Amino acid sequence: MRLAITGADGFLGWHLRIRLAALRPDDSVAAIGLDDWPRLAELVAGADVVLHLAGINRAADAELEDGNVSLAREVATAAAASGSVKRVVYANSVQAGNGTPYGTGKLAAAELLTSTLAEHGISVVDVRLPNLFGEHGRPNYNSFVATFVDKVIAGESPEIQDRPISLLHAQGAAQAILDAAAGDPGVVFPEGHQTSVVEVWNLLQGFHRLYVPSGDLPDLAEPFTRDLFNTYRAALFPAHYPVRLQPRSDDRGRLVETVRCHGSGGQTFVSTTHPGITRGEHYHLHKVERFVVLDGSAEIALRKMFTDEVVAFNVTGDEPVAVDMPVGWTHNITATGDRTITTQFWTDSLFDPEAPDTYWTKVRPANEAASEGQK
Repeated sequence: MRLAITGADGFLGWHLRIRLAALRPDDSVAAIGLDDWPRLAELVAGADVVLHLAGINRAADAELEDGNVSLAREVATAAAASGSVKRVVYANSVQAGNGTPYGTGKLAAAELLTSTLAEHGISVVDVRLPNLFGEHGRPNYNSFVATFVDKVIAGESPEIQDRPISLLHAQGAAQAILDAAAGDPGVVFPEGHQTSVVEVWNLLQGFHRLYVPSGDLPDLAEPFTRDLFNTYRAALFPAHYPVRLQPRSDDRGRLVETVRCHGSGGQTFVSTTHPGITRGEHYHLHKVERFVVLDGSAEIALRKMFTDEVVAFNVTGDEPVAVDMPVGWTHNITATGDRTITTQFWTDSLFDPEAPDTYWTKVRPANEAASEGQK
């Protein structure tokens, strides 16, 4: 499928792109960010489906009401002129039509897309997303969860007005948008996880009390807890890493507690890697993965998908540390010394060959754009 994604440089856009690169690497993707907007018509031309994620979330009332409509109008014009687009999927909000300037603008944008494109035989799916959260959300912009994460790390306490809330991880939202590209036209309402504002804050505080002092992990058996924990620890990366472990030595030798998980087991495995050899070169959409070098020296390198900067940690078994891989960062480990290294790996879930949540992409690709499926 040939896809054009507006808002590709935003929070949801990044999550959608890493999902496409992982699960649909053969799709052709035109990623349209803010700097690309003047070329909207050119980039939409040739697409089968437009995934319209671009939007205005925080602004003056008039801009919230009118700005999202203006964006929709430009997308409709480009899709109609393309001669190829058969469907537009609109990333809308459950707040559409709630009487606020934002809700009024989002509803009007959906109505404009539907009515305008119907005249050109282009179907529209209006995806009403609940509150989103996930890795690399912007505090005070994308989600109250991102704001809470920022506050808990800074040691601050926000003012909280508790209420029930439905939360959907950005990967769930990305899948709902991809499903809409192939489903029936109309309005769809993806389901979120039912929780409350106070419960989210309490969970984040619990993560922080466990994780920061010693690298202890919370119970990750529930997908929502795992996704919230991944959101939290992504905000710690890279400043918090590597996590220092505390070896205990006596005349018998040395003991190192490498993983302490409160309530769920996961899977532990050990590998040896010969000098100069690299393991890994992959990323995950949900999995929590920890590296601990127990003997020898190595470089652990990571790169956030669709960026160029590589973060690297030089580690040694003489002073063991833990590095936990953030979601959406491709990572590897290279034996850098003159002898074979021994590394312990831990993941929060048992390996499932039918659903491994492991997607191959080099940390230092020769051609990044080609390697990550972007055309």
